[in-house]
Amino acid sequence: MLGLMQDWPLLVHKILDHAALYHANREVVTRTVEGPIHHTTYGEMAPRARRVAHALERRGIKLGDRVATLAWNSYRHMETWYGITGIGAVYHTLNPRLFPDQIVYIANHANDRALFFDTTFTDLVVQIAPKLKNVEFYVALCDREHLPKADLPNLIAYEDFIADADPAFAWKDFDENTACGLCYTSGTTGNPKGVLYSHRSNVLHAMMVAQADAHGLSNKDSVLAVVPMFHANAWALAFEAPMVGAKIVFPGPKFDGASIYELLDTEKVTMTAAVPTVWLMLLQYLEENNLKLPNLNSVLIGGSACPRSMIETFEKKYGVEVIHAWGMTEMSPLGTLGTMKHDIVDLPYEQKLDYKCKQGHAPFGVEMKIVDAEDRELPRDGKAFGRLKVRGPAIAKGYMGGDGKDAFDSEGWFDTGDVATLDPRGYMTITDRAKDVIKSGGEWISSIEIENLAVGHPAVAEAAVIGVVHPKWDERPLLVVVLKEGKTASKDDLLNYLSGKIAKWWMPDDVAFVDELPHTATGKIQKSALREKFGSYRLPTAAE
Repeated sequence: MLGLMQDWPLLVHKILDHAALYHANREVVTRTVEGPIHHTTYGEMAPRARRVAHALERRGIKLGDRVATLAWNSYRHMETWYGITGIGAVYHTLNPRLFPDQIVYIANHANDRALFFDTTFTDLVVQIAPKLKNVEFYVALCDREHLPKADLPNLIAYEDFIADADPAFAWKDFDENTACGLCYTSGTTGNPKGVLYSHRSNVLHAMMVAQADAHGLSNKDSVLAVVPMFHANAWALAFEAPMVGAKIVFPGPKFDGASIYELLDTEKVTMTAAVPTVWLMLLQYLEENNLKLPNLNSVLIGGSACPRSMIETFEKKYGVEVIHAWGMTEMSPLGTLGTMKHDIVDLPYEQKLDYKCKQGHAPFGVEMKIVDAEDRELPRDGKAFGRLKVRGPAIAKGYMGGDGKDAFDSEGWFDTGDVATLDPRGYMTITDRAKDVIKSGGEWISSIEIENLAVGHPAVAEAAVIGVVHPKWDERPLLVVVLKEGKTASKDDLLNYLSGKIAKWWMPDDVAFVDELPHTATGKIQKSALREKFGSYRLPTAAE
């Protein structure tokens, strides 16, 4: 027997319709590429998104076609997303921080038919355009006055593109499992792989992260979406904020401490989200200028592990709750969030901080387990660690074009490539990427835990730990450090700082000081490049 409920497909453009009807006056604020701060509302945005849909249809874009964007977070980028999805086409966010050849590979692999871009990236687009096999026209996200003089086929300014399109254009009807968005992994090993989101998965994911013990946004919030839309859907904020009626603020191209602080202050932001490197810049700016954060209630930190010292600074000095999060492009992307459960919230702060440093617990809609080398499930005791596998309605079941099949098993589990523990309360802790874990004397050492402790030293700006070949122990940890400007520290200073905080056999065998660390296009430390750089490094303990 089937239930007698209405068939109401979960389609992404219905989110914007809801916001326009029930939260029409809620603001969408953007620091534009041109400089000025732009204000609009959901009520004004919805008919412009319908214009985008109509304009695309007139250009021959149809169900299933991929439309690329190469852009910062902005109101125009958001309108474009909803317009693309409203005709059953697929928005495809290109990451401008990738190498040009990688962008070309991704756009051609996806068979993108059009490209919307911010004028910041005009030179890049001109460089790659001759190699883009299927792109038929280009839309610069600007008005006619700011349209760049660029040698691009069928180039048009966004405002001209939508000017005479119908603001009452009717969205198309299609199945909720229709492809909706496309985002490629950063491709640190091999070519990037395409993760193809559906309307259903994006809507469900937005509902999942809107839960009180996840992001917990409401219509009373003002959220600054620092995390880019080309980083796995801006962690769902471009869907979640209009779904609940929260004000959304976009930083455009500026991520420096002063620019981020200005928006936090003037737009009375209550919640924000980004990777740790952004918050390092903000905290430094706050300290140098003796500033506070009176409106900000919480900051979501993910992308890479958040140092304990950063959590303490936000919470103790500025009164801002830190929510540690973890996820992947393949998970839409959020998988766990570090909100405090009822039996933890009243613990002494240092004990509570231990839980805040974990990656968090899964919301409804994410299943996870850890397994050993034989794929046997391991206990959730907080001690056993193994490969982390996940499944759920917003988690990929394969990559576009059939790439990377080995990551998915017959029961639907996706192997994240992370090594983790699960504790009895459900909190997950990433101990390493499987390819980065250090194997010393048959035992595993967590590079992430050492890195997070090292960053707590007052002289350290960034730290990375890699395994270096050792004749006796196979591998031993090498700590690679970038010092803060104007600060000094020696090898002994750092090792003494770590002493007593980790097991003795985890202690790095040496410390190397560098001017900067290599980063991936998504801001993560590129361990593969470090391992190559220090491939012939000889540890002082190698002769023992």
